[in-house]
Amino acid sequence: MYGYYRVAAAVNKTVVANPHKNATEVLALIKEAHTKEVSVIVFPELTLTGYTASDLLMNQTLMASQNDAFQYILKNIKEINTISVIGLAVFEADRLYNCATIIQNGKVLGVVPKSYLPNKKEFYEKRQFTTGRDITRTTVDLLDVEVPFGVDLLFTDKKDMTFGVEICEDLWAVTPPSNHMASNGANLLFNLSASNELIGKHEYREELVRTQSARCMAAYVYSSAGVGESTTDTIFGGHAIICEYGSTLLENERFRMDSHLITADVDLERLRWLRVNESSYGDTRRKKTRVIKVDDLPELSTLERDINQTPFVPSCYADKKHRCDEIVNIQAHGLIKRMSHAHITKAVIGISGGLDSTLALLSTHRAYEIMGWDYKDIIAVTMPGFGTTTRTKSNAVELCEALGVTLKTIDISDISLNQFEAIEHDKDEHSVTYENVQARARTTLLMNMANKVAGLVIGTGDLSEIALGWSTYNGDHMSMYALNSGIPKTLIQYVIEYYKSNEKIADIIDDILTTPISPELLPHKGDEIVQETESIVGPYELHDFFLYHFIKYGAKPKKILYLASIAFNTKYDEDTLTQWLNVFLRRFFTQQFKRSCMPDGPKVGTISLSPRADWKMASDVDFEVWMEELN
Repeated sequence: MYGYYRVAAAVNKTVVANPHKNATEVLALIKEAHTKEVSVIVFPELTLTGYTASDLLMNQTLMASQNDAFQYILKNIKEINTISVIGLAVFEADRLYNCATIIQNGKVLGVVPKSYLPNKKEFYEKRQFTTGRDITRTTVDLLDVEVPFGVDLLFTDKKDMTFGVEICEDLWAVTPPSNHMASNGANLLFNLSASNELIGKHEYREELVRTQSARCMAAYVYSSAGVGESTTDTIFGGHAIICEYGSTLLENERFRMDSHLITADVDLERLRWLRVNESSYGDTRRKKTRVIKVDDLPELSTLERDINQTPFVPSCYADKKHRCDEIVNIQAHGLIKRMSHAHITKAVIGISGGLDSTLALLSTHRAYEIMGWDYKDIIAVTMPGFGTTTRTKSNAVELCEALGVTLKTIDISDISLNQFEAIEHDKDEHSVTYENVQARARTTLLMNMANKVAGLVIGTGDLSEIALGWSTYNGDHMSMYALNSGIPKTLIQYVIEYYKSNEKIADIIDDILTTPISPELLPHKGDEIVQETESIVGPYELHDFFLYHFIKYGAKPKKILYLASIAFNTKYDEDTLTQWLNVFLRRFFTQQFKRSCMPDGPKVGTISLSPRADWKMASDVDFEVWMEELN
């Protein structure tokens, strides 16, 4: 389903050295996973014997019992297409290997040996096992069947899933095998482990799994031995973790006494295309691998995953101060460098009382605060016109006064009327010409003011407007430094709200945040805004959602629509979502010519539309295939 796969990490109730009892628990978990539409489930290391069987692993009776129990599992999963990754001790060439067996529909697809054997302090695996790190391109006789054997095995459904398996200490090594698996296309990694519990170790373990998922640009599923293991010298907590590209999707509660599993839906299609879009993944060295085709997997009937409505906005509210400081400091230091390099001390900024100009002013103010520059050298210009309301103008004025900047007011009504007369446009015809004359008049005034005071015009347009082309060409489209160009509208609202901590401007910020977004270019009625941007181009929360998925990993329109239907399921119906996604696609493609000549501005998040950096696209691209895919 749109590249999503359900994966599971299972911790089975373990009885040390009793494979048949363990097999009963394992089989029950496999069946549970299958009913939950899980594609792949992973179990702890040495699943059927227990990791702490220790030297008994070299005993023929235990090995025979393990193989019988494994055969029992295979016979009972012939109709189960969920793939299971189970830990076995495998006897081959008079050596014993600590292995992962990959099974589906009653068949063994492959066997992967452990590469790195811990042999220090409480671990002494080299007593029993031989490393398998050099085993490639060979087979092993397992239950009288020759099956692929080696560390060079990957498994794929020939769609979006390719997975690899490593075992416990492999992850802790300087160069984990999963690095090579990922460089050869594995976007899903599994780890069977027997990591014991020490004070603070579980936190480090989670961090290790999470960061490895980020390094490999993959999903990583980890399962560790549980409390049924021996407690002779150490304790096992049964830690299960599922991560995706640097984020922990789910962890279990450790020290549970029962058999249990956790599941999460991972977006493997997204991971494949993120590798193309965002990294030097293509430069990683490939090794020879054997890729095993798996049978068809369970189909997901529903997606069990939260889809964030505002992907640009940090999800952890507790980190808000840190995140907002980061954003404003990026903006401020970008501006400091530009002004210092140009030996300019004055900043000229148009203030409307709206979100964008408010953030641009606040970030400019922060730059002056950092450098100890005089706030009076920030020249804020409010330029009321035919659509300016008392509410927005008063908010602009009060904000400037509270921040101690220089405030100038220039009414553009007469200037615009002169322009109408010059180009023979009827002032009562409220067309796009009527609007754009005002927008260009404001930009011209700012540019001329900057020349007069030897200042720099600060652009206020944001990433959302740049994506939609919602600006007047050579009007608000232009500036000398586009301070907000890397920040979408939803994130701007988030950052501005942070400034409410400043009591001097808290009430002003509150009113700005609740003011409808508007260019205020059409005459108002009774001092009320009549031109609301979101009723014309659509809600910015939707456009920011569309933009993120479209640019981040090149998602198809149908997938974007599907994800939006989940994220906004109680707010917008599918027809409304389709309507605005059509608008987004049409405007995004047709407005590239504005982005091709946009001014410099700092990149803030992972997405930028600067033609000099992140986004290069011809201005005359035909977008028919995207519209057809959606409609």
